[in-house]
Amino acid sequence: MYTPQTDHASPSEEGYGSPDAKGTAGNRPSNIWRAMGQSSVEGSSDEEENDEGLFQDGGDVHGGVIRKAWDYMYEIESNDPLLFGSLNPNIDISTLHPTQPHIFKLWQIYLGNVDPMLKVTHTPTLQTRIIDAVGDLSGVNPALEALMFSIYCVAISSLTEEECPALFGFSKNDLSRSYQFPCRQALLKCEFLRTTDRDCLTALFLYLVSVKPETDPRSLSSLFAVAIRAAHRMGLHNESTYTKHSTLEAEMRRRLWWSLVMLDHRICETIDHKTTFLSPIWDCKTPTNTNDFEIQPEMKTPPTIHNRPTEALFTVVRSEIADFVRYSSFQLEFTNAHLHKMMRDMPSTSLPNGGEVSTLERIIEDKYLAFCNPEIPSQLITIWVARAAIAKSHLVEHYAKYSVTEQQSDLHRSTAVSYALKMLECDTKLMSSPLIKCYRWFINFHFPFPAYIHILQNLKKRPGESHAERAWEVMSESYGARMSGAMKLYGPLLVLFSTIVLQAWEAREKFIKEEGRSPEQLPGILVDIREKIAQMTSDPGKEGNGEQLGKLGTMNIDDFLTPAVGNMNSGSGYDGQGGSIDFQAEDFDWTLMDWNSIDMRSL
Repeated sequence: MYTPQTDHASPSEEGYGSPDAKGTAGNRPSNIWRAMGQSSVEGSSDEEENDEGLFQDGGDVHGGVIRKAWDYMYEIESNDPLLFGSLNPNIDISTLHPTQPHIFKLWQIYLGNVDPMLKVTHTPTLQTRIIDAVGDLSGVNPALEALMFSIYCVAISSLTEEECPALFGFSKNDLSRSYQFPCRQALLKCEFLRTTDRDCLTALFLYLVSVKPETDPRSLSSLFAVAIRAAHRMGLHNESTYTKHSTLEAEMRRRLWWSLVMLDHRICETIDHKTTFLSPIWDCKTPTNTNDFEIQPEMKTPPTIHNRPTEALFTVVRSEIADFVRYSSFQLEFTNAHLHKMMRDMPSTSLPNGGEVSTLERIIEDKYLAFCNPEIPSQLITIWVARAAIAKSHLVEHYAKYSVTEQQSDLHRSTAVSYALKMLECDTKLMSSPLIKCYRWFINFHFPFPAYIHILQNLKKRPGESHAERAWEVMSESYGARMSGAMKLYGPLLVLFSTIVLQAWEAREKFIKEEGRSPEQLPGILVDIREKIAQMTSDPGKEGNGEQLGKLGTMNIDDFLTPAVGNMNSGSGYDGQGGSIDFQAEDFDWTLMDWNSIDMRSL
């Protein structure tokens, strides 16, 4: 059973990971270079070995020697142009910084909009460094300069289209381009592909966050793989490497690792969930529930871990949920069946299984959410993001427990629908609250598309269930809250989504007619979709509308524009059989979805 034993416990500390999960030599990977030399240095690791010369320790070949050899070999000719092109020696990056007033304005935007969501920078120390750097931009350390440009990028990314001209006099697109190019140049300058510098890796992460809205998730996933491989090389995934770092450095490394892995996991959910790095094969502890000002560079001992909300609350709660998920049986079943079988067959491994999500839910509610003040933006978003994530875990646990071929009871089906509805209700709370408008950029990364699909498929096959009216109401509210923001549906995703919605509503209207009841008022989600399809049909030449409408195949376009009750002779039944439209979610390859058909700022 999932029962954290302390205020800062992870599944790896409770028996889900290796036998020794305290960062001691018991779970430290063996050093292959030392093994080759038939020597062993107790209490050391590759990262602790001297890199000052090519050979140390009496000529032993170890990890530090290998790294130094590669440095010498590629000192003149770098392979960094593999990504981001080449560093232009004719460009003085220091001249591409914004003005001093704008630097500090962007820093404040970052602190208000971005930092509470990610916590990958330490405000007290970084602010001092930025103030010093602004005094002489031509002499800034390359890694710090890359970090500064990445902060400009992600700060602009967190603003709306309307806020950018009001604050800076330029469009969001122009501002993004003006900072993204020098950010890439700065990353090249500090050799980000072979870096072991945390500032440089943090800069890469923030840059990738900033370009996510307009980047194909397949490409972005590859870039995140580069970042995570660099983090591996630095030992961020391995708790045993943290013993040689200060309290502050160790905490920032943990925060960075978890932020990288969690966003990578989200991207993988939209393209290929099996490629996620969120797995039990590493043992980095979750971040501590501590304020930045309580962690100082000179500290040798860990700060007090609070049982009340802190600046890091959002990251802490998300990390603890993710820490549970990566060890869960249902997660491994969908991401790594082989590892799932191996861990299940190991008698010493306690793998979270059925019903464990309910235990996690109680812990998160009692340990964190019960103390949150919904009047404080960072705590309000913590409440609803955590509840949405737990509802999603419940739903995935249900999928793992009940396969397509296994018979489910009506109670089980209704329970699964309730989880999907909970996801949408949480999303509506997040999208409609003016208190957390500054975090909308982050919320847009988590469009609950699977919840819509689950509910609509259920309504298509069982339109008369007791939850049907509430389901249409909840979907309409969630859809309305999403569409009132920056998210827009168009192209193939609109066609796909419209098809599924119409199928479900056809079944509902047929059921109502057979019951002899008066037609129901069209739900808001259907009204809006019909308006969008009508716009596409009225101007098929605009933005490739004709091509997208062609993807409807033999479907009757009028089905989108007129109530389905007028088409009852088509033979479409609410059992999902027959009729002009029949979308089967289980037959659809979601990994082939063109997720960029949502104008995201959305997924």
